[in-house]
Amino acid sequence: MIEAFQNIFRIPELKKRVLFSLGMLAVYRIGCHIPTPGIDSTALAHFFAQARGTLLGLFDMFSGGALEKLTVFALGIMPYISSSIIFQLLTVVVPAIEKLSKEGESGRKKIVQYTRYGTIVLSVVQALGISIGLESMRGPAGELVVPSPGWGFRIMTVITLTAGTAFIMWLGEQMSEKGIGNGISLIIFAGIVARIPVALGNSLRLLKTGQISLFVILFILIFMFAVIAAIVFVERGQRRLPIHYAKRVVGLKTYGGQTSHLPLKVNMAGVIPPIFASSIIMFPATIANFINVPWVQNAAKSLTPGNLAYDVFYVAFIVFFCYFYTAVSFNPVDVAENVKKHGGYIPGIRPGKETSDYLDRVLTKLTFAGAIYISVVCVLPSILIGKFNLPFYFGGTALLIAVGVGMDTAAQIESHLITRSYEGFMKGVRVRGRK
Repeated sequence: MIEAFQNIFRIPELKKRVLFSLGMLAVYRIGCHIPTPGIDSTALAHFFAQARGTLLGLFDMFSGGALEKLTVFALGIMPYISSSIIFQLLTVVVPAIEKLSKEGESGRKKIVQYTRYGTIVLSVVQALGISIGLESMRGPAGELVVPSPGWGFRIMTVITLTAGTAFIMWLGEQMSEKGIGNGISLIIFAGIVARIPVALGNSLRLLKTGQISLFVILFILIFMFAVIAAIVFVERGQRRLPIHYAKRVVGLKTYGGQTSHLPLKVNMAGVIPPIFASSIIMFPATIANFINVPWVQNAAKSLTPGNLAYDVFYVAFIVFFCYFYTAVSFNPVDVAENVKKHGGYIPGIRPGKETSDYLDRVLTKLTFAGAIYISVVCVLPSILIGKFNLPFYFGGTALLIAVGVGMDTAAQIESHLITRSYEGFMKGVRVRGRK
């Protein structure tokens, strides 16, 4: 393992990419500590101390603690993810956008540009709602969170938070292009990992004061390691469909006559479903937490992690996005046509439509199994951890995202090492991402 990390810095291109990504993540973490002007940080900290375990705590986990301090990166990357969800759904509903998605690289660039515009619009809406809600918030002694409320504060907050989200979006795109791994996923990963030292510190403090027993801490640690092991096992799981290629004679050469396989992953959607599901739930619920209307507040409280309504909506969105994202990323008809074009066939299945129908049936079953797996990993640990009243939110969603992004990034690094005749991270073992 140590030799593998040393090999990273022996390859100039890979070294440059890794250092670039680390540098961009460092910039992101610095921005998470630059406060928004016009806020009483002490009063705001007291408010968030009472919001532990709520949906605000979950949102703060994704922003890496930026929302709790209301820094310039308080909105995080969630507006960009929400905008991406909207335009991916529109590709199925709106024919003009569907046509763009099929125009290759030029169409993809246009959709990306529209997604950026949508991110700005969503950021403005969220920032305005947060700024209005902050003006009505008070600390435990009755002090105002916003000492000088008004449209001046609102406009300044909207500009600051929107600019922060736009900058994060740019950081993510730069990391994907010039760095290693997926930039947006790495930003979410950094926000989750940044909360671990604080969470461990709070747990040790409660252990010293006797509020949590050593047995509970050991149980949680063992449970988390078990969940991580399950995630790694399932993420590497595949259903391999055998593909036989008939012999073809072209000139004086004979092609085909070989047997290969088509790998279908159990979880083809990866960490996209929980991220999208969290974004969908958090967008309206975050606004509701800052609106002082009784029925809106009650609705927001029902969407607290651990409540039945939250779990039902969360699982429903996860299942929906598992099927939706798999349908977008894998087209059985196109795959069947490509296999037929190259003279291949699945034993016992006729080429063409029967092959595409067979692939669709297999993929539907795998997607269902993957959706159940993601739902259990994301919801069950959160419920169990909530029963122990731990002072942080680090359930299955965070573990799934952290482990999944880590595996994908490690797989990309290993591919660079192997293509340059270096051994991977571990001898005799290949790290595989979800792609």
